[in-house]
Order: sequence, then C-alpha cells, then structure tokens
Amino acid sequence: MQTPPQDSTPATPNNSSHNKKKQKSKAKPWIIAGSCVVAVGAAYFGAAAFISSQVPANASIAGVNIGSMNGDEARAEIERVVAPLAEEPIKVTVNAKDYTIDPVKAGLSLNVDDTVNDLTSYTVNPVKLYERLTGDYEVTPELNVDQDKLSEQIEALAKKANAEVTEGKIEFANGAAKLSKPVDGVALKNDEAAKKISDDWSIGGAPIELPADVVNPEISADTLQKFYDDQVTKLLKGDVTLASGDKKAKLSTASIAAATTYTPKDGAPALTLDDKKLYKAATKNSDLSSTAKDAKIVLKNGKPSIEESTKGISLETDGLGAKVLAASATDNRTAEVKMTETEADFTTADAKKLGVKDAIVDFSTPYPASDTVRTKNLKAGAARVTGVIVKPGERFSLLNTLGPITTANGYFSSGVVENGFSSEAVGGGLSQISTMMYNVGFLAGYDDITHKPHSRWFDRYPAGREATLWEGQIDMIWENNTPYGVMVQAWVSDDAVHTRLWSTKYWKVSEKSSGKYNLTNPETKYNEAEKCVAESGGQKGFTIDITRYREAIDGSKKLPAETKSWTYSPWNKIVCGKKP
Repeated sequence: MQTPPQDSTPATPNNSSHNKKKQKSKAKPWIIAGSCVVAVGAAYFGAAAFISSQVPANASIAGVNIGSMNGDEARAEIERVVAPLAEEPIKVTVNAKDYTIDPVKAGLSLNVDDTVNDLTSYTVNPVKLYERLTGDYEVTPELNVDQDKLSEQIEALAKKANAEVTEGKIEFANGAAKLSKPVDGVALKNDEAAKKISDDWSIGGAPIELPADVVNPEISADTLQKFYDDQVTKLLKGDVTLASGDKKAKLSTASIAAATTYTPKDGAPALTLDDKKLYKAATKNSDLSSTAKDAKIVLKNGKPSIEESTKGISLETDGLGAKVLAASATDNRTAEVKMTETEADFTTADAKKLGVKDAIVDFSTPYPASDTVRTKNLKAGAARVTGVIVKPGERFSLLNTLGPITTANGYFSSGVVENGFSSEAVGGGLSQISTMMYNVGFLAGYDDITHKPHSRWFDRYPAGREATLWEGQIDMIWENNTPYGVMVQAWVSDDAVHTRLWSTKYWKVSEKSSGKYNLTNPETKYNEAEKCVAESGGQKGFTIDITRYREAIDGSKKLPAETKSWTYSPWNKIVCGKKP
C-alpha cells in the first residue's frame, strides 16, 4: 500500500473556491487594458475619420484658401472661384517666344470631384493627420485632358511658332541702312509638347517651356548687330572724299548707300560697294569728271550724222568700292584714287554699230492749221521728240519725252476731248503727236507696250490706228525689238505733221483692217461743265479690228499676228446746260 507524499494536501471544498478567486483577480488587468486600447483606438480612428473628412487647415488651390472646409464646402468654393481661373489662357514659350493656348479649346479642364476627393480621402497615418491639422498645403488640382482637342491646339500653335531658318540681312536705300535680324528655324515637337502641357499645367502657374527642334542661322543676331554697329554705321557716317592730287570729289551718304550691298561670305557678314555706281556718282559735275567725249548721232543736212568720240582722262574704276569702304573707317574719310586715260562711254564704234542710217518709216497726218494755238503745241511736241535715240531693247515713252506738260515748259491751252466732250486743257493737240509716234512704231514693227485710241474717231487719223495722250493717266509706249538703234525726226509743215524713223530696216510689216462694223447712231447729250463746247454731231460710232503681221526681212523670224479692236462712240449732238 502506497502512502501519499508528506507534502501532499488533500483537496477540500474550501481549497477549490480559493483557486477560482485567484484566477479571476489575475484576468481583470488584461480586460481593463484591452478595453482601454479599444476605446483609444476607437477614439483615434474616429478622430482620423473626422480629420480626413475635412480639407487640411491651411490648404489652398491656385491661391484660393479652402482650409478646414468639408468636402461639399470645398467643392463649392473651387467651382465658384478656381474653375473660372482654369479657363484662362495657358502661357507657353517656344524658343523663348511667348504664346498662349485656350484651355477650353484644348480640352483641358479642372476635375473638381477628384481634386476634393484627394483632399478628403481617409487616412490613419499620424504624420499626414498632423499635417492636415497644422501644416500649409498647396493643392495640386486634378485635370481632365481631351487628347484629341489638345493635339489640335498644339498643331495650331505649331503653325504660329514653326519657322524656316532665315538669315539676317542689311538693306541700303535713301542714304540709310536697315538691319533685319536673323530668325531661328523652329519645329515644335507636337507629341512631346502635348505631354508637357498635360504634366506641367497648373492654374496661374509659370509659362510652360515647350520642346522644339531649333536650327540657328549661319550668322547670329549678335554677330550681325556688331558688324552693323562697327562697319555699316561708319560707312554711312558722312561723306567720303575721293582725291587725286589737287582734284577732289565728294561721295554723299546717299550715293554710298545706293552702291552698297550686303554680301555675306563664308559664314561672315560683308559688304560690297559697286565700282561703277560710285564712279558715276563721283564723276557727275566734279573735278574728277571724265574729259572724254561721247559720240553723238545728230541730224545734219536732213540725215543722221555721227560726231566722233574722243579719249580723255577719267577716274580709275577698278577697286573704287574697296577704297571707299576702307576710307570710311578712317578719321579723315578720304580715299586716294587715280586718274587714267580712257575711252568715252559711247564711242564712235558704238554709234556706228547702232545702224542709224536709213529712213525706215515715214508717216504724216493733216492738222487744222486754223487753230494756231494747237499748232504751237504740235511744233513744241515735234521739237522734243526729234533727235531722240532709242537703243535696242529700250522703250520710247511719249510722256517722258514731252513732259511735264505745263505752260512753264512751253505748252498752251487748247482743245481736247475729255469724258466724251470737247473741252480745253494745256497741251491740247499733243494727241496728234501721240498718234504719229504710235503709227511709226506700228509700221516699224516695234512692240506696242501701251496706247489708247480716242473715245471718238477723228477722220484725219487711220481708224483703229491712233492714240491719245493724258499726262499722269495715258501714255504711248513702244519698245525697240530690233538689233539696231532708231532716231526720231518730226516736224510740222503748212498742212501736215510728219514723222520719220532712221535706223536699219529689220521688220517687214503688213496690216489688215476689218472695216467698220457695229455702227451706232449719235444721240443728244447735255453737258453742264463750265468749259462746255456745243457740238452739232452727226458721225456714227463703230467698232474696228486692226491686225498686224511682222516678219524679219531676211525671213529668219516671224512673229504671231496681233489683232487690236476698238469701239468709237458716235459724235453726239452736245447741248450745254441741264437736260430739260
């Protein structure tokens, strides 16, 4: 029989109750502690939920304070104040140039809901909660981006910003120089630009620099400006003196500018001064004028005759531009030049080569000799055209030859046709000179540049082959289209005006007239003009076509036939005064 250990104590009812009390007393602290944790946690998470539901205390968006507002309040304030700011033009730069983009057209808008949700999203992060309670908070707005619309606006911007590279230039006129700065070549990177705007746009933010490919001009703006300041300004600072011994001539800034051209070379700016233009300016009525005499073609004993040219001393032309340019950089602005023996500009050989020797065209028309004032104008006009030389390729302008048509220049007031009515004006009768010069040009085969027939036909002229004249409005011009020069001769006899051309015959000319057609009857017209001239009228109006044929006399060339049509008004009966 086993016996229990000596320290064993038999269980009794009193001992069991005592153990249970002991266990309960040990569990109470844990329960209390757990309850406290739950309570604190509930309070923390509740506070976090409350804080998260509010916009941070010092939050602002685009400079607008929305701190400590709840979500609805913040949303309302953003829509009221910030949303309109988001519609203002977006400032961008392309290659340092400023532009703007309309955010509405570009499909860019403020997403108010997402912006507010970001501000009021739930968080238990104590650092963030603390920042929301106490810190400054600049809100980054959430945006809506319509990529298609944005791409369209980027393309529109590219049309403004893109540019071909343009070199700078310096232009000279009227004694002054004008600098045009170079322009960079620019090609906007459209896709990258769209992304840049999407990523960087902030309401009221700094301009966004957009990416672009840039090609620089060969000569930079700074280099060109320095060249302009250092050389061009000095060149046109004042006159330049040309000196050969005791003979001198001054070149004005206007003459220098007229002879100067900007001619960059090998990537560097440079100037070229035209030797011949400077020579012409320097030798005009100066100590350096050439003593050589040009040949002249004159009428002598009723025929062309050549007065021979002679050699002389003249300013040496070669290198004149370089000398003037160098002199402009010196204090005394004087260039030493040489005088050398020279031929005349127009030599005897040149005169002979023109072939002005034969009468190739004669044309005459009658005139009303009873009108003595008109006859004076005819004689003045004939004298001015006589002796005129028109070289190959040159044009004869009657207005340039006769003008100015004024009393001071020897003309008188006589009868004219103005707006279909007879009247008076200075130079009346010169239309007959115009008709004469048109016809000799027509018959010689020269090219008709411009002429205008009268509004009504005068039977002293070939119908459809005549020309009027009015200073400042109507000229008569033909061009010498032959290899030979031509001299004009005109005179007034007792009963006719005569015109003759001296040259070497080149064209064989024929013409064909359609005859008069589309006849119109005269009417009665009333003229209230102060200088009204009453007319009895009577002659019918008509249309006529004139066709000219031209072929070189050696058969080597044939020009297309040319037809010119003109419609003449009838000679209406003119009654001075108002229509009854």
